[in-house]
Amino acid sequence: MMTLIRRELLDNLMTFRFAAAVFITLLLVVAMTAVLLKDYEQRLASYNTAVKTHQRQLQEGKTYSVAKLSVDRPPNPLSLFNIGLDKRLGNAIRVYHGHVPTLWDAEMHGSDNIFLNLFTSIDLVFIFELVLSFLALIFAYDAIAGEHERGTLRLTLTHPVGRGHILLAKYIGAMLCLLVPFLMSLLLTVILLTTSTAISLSFSDFLRISGIVFSSVAYLSVFYFIGLLISVIARRTSTALMLAMFVWGFLVLVYPSMARTIINLQESPQTRTASAFNEIKQMWEEFDRERKQFFANNPGLGKDMSFLGIMRGGYTVEHVEEDSSILQYYYRIGLHVGKLKEKFEPQVPHIQNYYRFLGLQTISTAERAWLVRERALEDIFVRPANIEKILLKLSPVGVYDAATQAWIGTDLDGICDFFTKARQYRQTVIDYFYDKEAFGDRKWFSADKGAVDWSALPQFSFQRSDVAINAKRALPDVCLLLMLNVALFIITFLIFVKSEV
Repeated sequence: MMTLIRRELLDNLMTFRFAAAVFITLLLVVAMTAVLLKDYEQRLASYNTAVKTHQRQLQEGKTYSVAKLSVDRPPNPLSLFNIGLDKRLGNAIRVYHGHVPTLWDAEMHGSDNIFLNLFTSIDLVFIFELVLSFLALIFAYDAIAGEHERGTLRLTLTHPVGRGHILLAKYIGAMLCLLVPFLMSLLLTVILLTTSTAISLSFSDFLRISGIVFSSVAYLSVFYFIGLLISVIARRTSTALMLAMFVWGFLVLVYPSMARTIINLQESPQTRTASAFNEIKQMWEEFDRERKQFFANNPGLGKDMSFLGIMRGGYTVEHVEEDSSILQYYYRIGLHVGKLKEKFEPQVPHIQNYYRFLGLQTISTAERAWLVRERALEDIFVRPANIEKILLKLSPVGVYDAATQAWIGTDLDGICDFFTKARQYRQTVIDYFYDKEAFGDRKWFSADKGAVDWSALPQFSFQRSDVAINAKRALPDVCLLLMLNVALFIITFLIFVKSEV
């Protein structure tokens, strides 16, 4: 067995394809890492600028009601490996007691460099998907067919060597050679990351990178077994090469694009959007009727409503992508922040009572509207995304991509963690307002007695999910890659055992 492995190892190391594999992999990975690092630095700078801007805007708010409170999601330092949804979904969101935030409502701050954005749509995993799978097939297509043509396979089988040992030796020898360029390029990437001032890798990050390495090896092994199966079936190297290139093109290039096209051709979500929006609209119209009824039942507010500013009701329906929409319907009250006129002073207790009622009703209506928006979000965005993910798993590329996204935290679950945290923070802010009795406070609508002190407001903090959660999310896809390896090896072995030499 060791003799067979040494022979396969030497045969592969002395070939031109091994030298080409090392050169191409190192060149592409190192060059792309440098570009991705530059892009990450710009995204991090945009994030820091956004945080400072939102802090300044909050401090400029003199009353509770007009405060601009926004939270920001920092870029994922490991998104260089697989950008996933880290740049596609929003990373800044408004926190408001009258609206429950979702991924539909987020804004985007990031790199404005068009040249960089063109290249950073490609990440390291994308390079691994293309290059590693191609190299694996190139190393495998002539493993059996080549020896069959040269007659060396028959000579080898005259010795007391099992066919399973031959397959295993070829697999070990080729995989060791393929791991050389992969691990060398990955090592250089990690060195660049650790020497960068913008990125600070923790122990958990190295565990995530280890998960990416394991998934990459399993992915590489799948394509080698596919090539080995083709080499066993085909009797000629030319036929095996053509079959390998066809399989590579279909699994890596054609099928993922085809699966996404199928999802995009599904029925438009406009009907579901209109239904949800109408339901939300009715909730806020009911809220407006209750507001007017409260005003009518409290004559102490007076007929002159100029102090209260302008009551504006409205909605926006904006398209983020062709298959997803933002559903919003809410009321906002324009308030004067200047000094309270003396003629309104007798009305202050009534106005405070009015806004106390209005605040509670606004929160209640927003919570009920959120339940409708959550169901619409599931139907319009989450379910199609899950269907696309399932379809992509029919190719090893889709499984590998999903596994690496889960390890890094740039998958849909990882991004939704931020919006879950934003909703929790909104509730924290509401609880803070309750403790301060802000809704019924004079500072809710006027700063004539002093501006609001925001120093005691709880601060928003978002940390990526624990590595154990990432591992749990990645485990199904990693197991699927391992099962593909086992299944392909068994099929290859059974065919090779029954084939004539």
